[in-house]
Amino acid sequence: MAIRKLLLPLTGTAAGEAALSTALSIARVWNAHVLALHVRVDSRDVAPLAGEGLSGAMIEEMMTATERESLTRAQAVRAMFEGFVTARQVRVGEPAVGERVATASFAAVTGREEDLVAQLARLADLTVVPHPEAAEEVSSSDALHAVLFDSGRPVLIAPQTAPEQIGRRICIGWNGTAESAAAVASAIPWMQRAEAVRVLTAEEYQRRGPSAQDLCEYLTLHDITAEVATFRPVDREVGAGLLRAAYEFEADLLAMGAYSHSRLRQLILGGVTRHVLEHGKLPIMMNR
Repeated sequence: MAIRKLLLPLTGTAAGEAALSTALSIARVWNAHVLALHVRVDSRDVAPLAGEGLSGAMIEEMMTATERESLTRAQAVRAMFEGFVTARQVRVGEPAVGERVATASFAAVTGREEDLVAQLARLADLTVVPHPEAAEEVSSSDALHAVLFDSGRPVLIAPQTAPEQIGRRICIGWNGTAESAAAVASAIPWMQRAEAVRVLTAEEYQRRGPSAQDLCEYLTLHDITAEVATFRPVDREVGAGLLRAAYEFEADLLAMGAYSHSRLRQLILGGVTRHVLEHGKLPIMMNR
C-alpha cells in the first residue's frame, strides 16, 4: 500500500526539526501529506497533581503558569514548522482528491499527548517521531510507545540528523516473530522501490518462526529480491550487532519488530528494541 498520510507529533524539542525534515523527505518520495501535530498540555491536568496542602490560589497560579508555558511552546513549534516549509517550498494544505504532490499542514490540540497521538495514528499510514534525545530516557517517550502499543500502525523513529535519502538501501531485522512479520508487511512498499534489500538474522536474535531464507522466498512473490546476512552481537549486545550490520550495508532504512519480549522486561533488563531506539543513527521503522 502506498503511503499517503504521515503523522508527525512535534513537542518543540531540538530533535523536532530533524524529524520534520525526515517526514518531508518521505512525503516527497511518496507524494504524501504530512500532518504536523502539537499537543498542548491541558492546564486542568495540573490540579490533580498538586496534591493536598495547596490553596486554591496556589493551584490557580500553577494552572496559569502551565497555560502560559504551553502557549509559548506551541507558538515556537508552529513558527519552526512555518519557517521550515517556507524555506523548502513545501505546499501547505491538504491535496485535492486524486492529486499526488507532497504537502504539509499544522494542527495544535489540547489534551494528553499519548492518547491523542495514538488515536490519530490509527488513520495515518506512518507516524514519524523525533529521536529520543540523549538527555531523555527512551521509557519516557510517551508518543512513541503510544503509537507502538495502541495504534496498530507502523512508527518511524527519525535520526538525530536528517538523512540525505531514505528507502534506497533497506535492512530487515528478522527473527521470525509476529512483530517482525508486521514490520515486513509495512516495509513491502518500500522494498519494492529499493535498490537493494538485505535480511539481517542471528542465532541469538531468532525466535520460533520462519527463517530468514523463508522470508526471502516469500518476498520474491512480491517481486522483491533480498539477500540474507548473518550478524553477530557486539559486546553481547544483539541490538548493537544489528545496527552495525545495517551500517555496513549502508542502509538508509531499518525495519524491525518491536518488543518481542514485554516492554517492562526490556526496560529493566535491556533488549534489542531498547538498544536500537537509544543508539540508532538511521531511520528505523518499527511495528508491534
